[in-house]
Amino acid sequence: MTVKDLKSYQILNEKHVKELNSDGILLEHKKTGARVFLLSNDDENKVFCIGFRTPPSDSTGVPHIMEHSVLCGSAKFPVKDPFVELVKGSLNTFLNAMTYPDKTVYPVASCNDKDFQNLMDVYMDAVLHPNIYKEEKIFRQEGWHYEMESADSPITVNGVVYNEMKGAFSSPEGVLDRYTQNTLYPDICYTHESGGAPEVIPELTYEDFLNFHRKFYHPSNSFIYLYGNMDMAEKLDWLDREYLSHYDRQPVDSEIHYQKPFDAPKDREIFYPITEDEPEDHATYLSVNTVVGDDLDPILYMAFQILEYVLLDAPGAILKKELISAGIGQDILGSYENGILQPYFSVVAKNANKEQKGEFLSVVKGTLRKLADQGIDKKSLLAGLNYYEFRYREADYGSAPKGLMYGLWSMDSWLYDADPMLHLQYQKTFDYLKKAAQEGYFEQLIKDYLLDNPHEAVVIVSPEIDLTAREDAELAERLAKYKDSLSSEQVKALVKETAELKAYQEEPSTKEDLEKIPMLGREDIKRQSEPFSYKVKEEEKTTVVHSPMFTSGIAYIKLLFDMNVIPKEDLPYASLLKSVLGYVDTENFAYRDLTSEIHLNSGGINLSVTSYPNLKNS
Repeated sequence: MTVKDLKSYQILNEKHVKELNSDGILLEHKKTGARVFLLSNDDENKVFCIGFRTPPSDSTGVPHIMEHSVLCGSAKFPVKDPFVELVKGSLNTFLNAMTYPDKTVYPVASCNDKDFQNLMDVYMDAVLHPNIYKEEKIFRQEGWHYEMESADSPITVNGVVYNEMKGAFSSPEGVLDRYTQNTLYPDICYTHESGGAPEVIPELTYEDFLNFHRKFYHPSNSFIYLYGNMDMAEKLDWLDREYLSHYDRQPVDSEIHYQKPFDAPKDREIFYPITEDEPEDHATYLSVNTVVGDDLDPILYMAFQILEYVLLDAPGAILKKELISAGIGQDILGSYENGILQPYFSVVAKNANKEQKGEFLSVVKGTLRKLADQGIDKKSLLAGLNYYEFRYREADYGSAPKGLMYGLWSMDSWLYDADPMLHLQYQKTFDYLKKAAQEGYFEQLIKDYLLDNPHEAVVIVSPEIDLTAREDAELAERLAKYKDSLSSEQVKALVKETAELKAYQEEPSTKEDLEKIPMLGREDIKRQSEPFSYKVKEEEKTTVVHSPMFTSGIAYIKLLFDMNVIPKEDLPYASLLKSVLGYVDTENFAYRDLTSEIHLNSGGINLSVTSYPNLKNS
């Protein structure tokens, strides 16, 4: 059976994505309208993800609370924490869930076929059949609840997400991120905090929480992604038979709308808490943030990643260098924030003074104007392009499987009803930008989007001594008033609810429920690891070990030098040498030019020092 033989799905588009050595197929589940995207290849690290478009209509954090709550047991797997139990008998390479400003995703990955199937089953049941309708305590535990130990004790607010977001908004970076989006997008979903604003979370009711699930967590609003070496037809048939076929198509209003551009830039100051012991001097964050087109233009999407590198990220990056030379802030940050319908570009001076705001804007705009008028150093631009092309080809995301990142990357277009392969087919974009870089394209981008664009917000985050203490005192006063408004019966009920929630949290799942969690047996695991494929040869008196494999056209060369010639007491200096190579001037290049030369001619040079014990005599 092939994917084309499946009667439950309609194929909308299929093509070979040569950049990923993968065959892509976009489908729709006929009965529900569920969107499905497959990337077939020979990667054994298989990935499954189900996601939902979840634009928030307020800052109660319902998307975030829902993400936590559906992972607290389901109809088929009713244990209270199925994922803690699942991990005990799983070989997963990724197991998590993430809330974004406009979507919530549930990805898993594994190289083991049976494990992968188990993970898919647990995740599908979790998102579609969670225990939240049977057990209100899940909402109270993960979201928020009033807590009172006894009739004499004060009322407090508690909850996993509530506490998590209090922590997030105690940092200036968290406050800056929240209010930047809130200011740039005042009329659409991005103005709200999808993670939840601590002061607003207690406004969420259990019924509104359930209604959010009823509306958004339906196959008609789902995005299902499968990646890797597997029988795709068998997986799709299973998804239809076990889950999707039990639902009918349902209209879901989850469209992400565009923010109308500003007529003039906005200016805003907000505050973050510090204690009396922390200095107010050099503790302000100055930022200028500009909305840049939309996520559906693959050239713009890539070009601003290159501009971020050239202006802010590269060693000696010009805008960062000018701000530091002007003594503004102790560090310069910034980013091109894509992954939302209308991305924005930020420049941030960390640990500056509020009085430097005018000078900060003057240096930023002046430097950008100079670059737009006189041109960006072509070597820096081409180095940035080469650097990013290597990153895209290499797809090295540390511990995260590359198939997971391709899935998240596809959502940057797919979520907004465009082709999920739009950004995955990146080679044409790089080829275009290499030519355009010689013709003033990037200079025009700076003019159009960073200089002559009124859809901009200057956001300042300033320190305020004892802000947390004041907010805590105000909350305590509100809670005291609330307690005074309760009858003695209501007080008793609240004390009882507090005790019952604690008892629920401490009570372990039954043996019968625990046994429903699928576990791998020893017979499901290969005894032998995958063999390495390599050839050894001698070239010019040097041993060369060669491993042939698909690497998206990148050749990797590793040079190893024997350090036995170094006396043992001098080994720490080898580590110091490793740390400075590439970051100091050389005979032929100043260090900034050296970085450009490295990224023009390679994907980067990394150095490391490794010492082994005597393998014969440990």
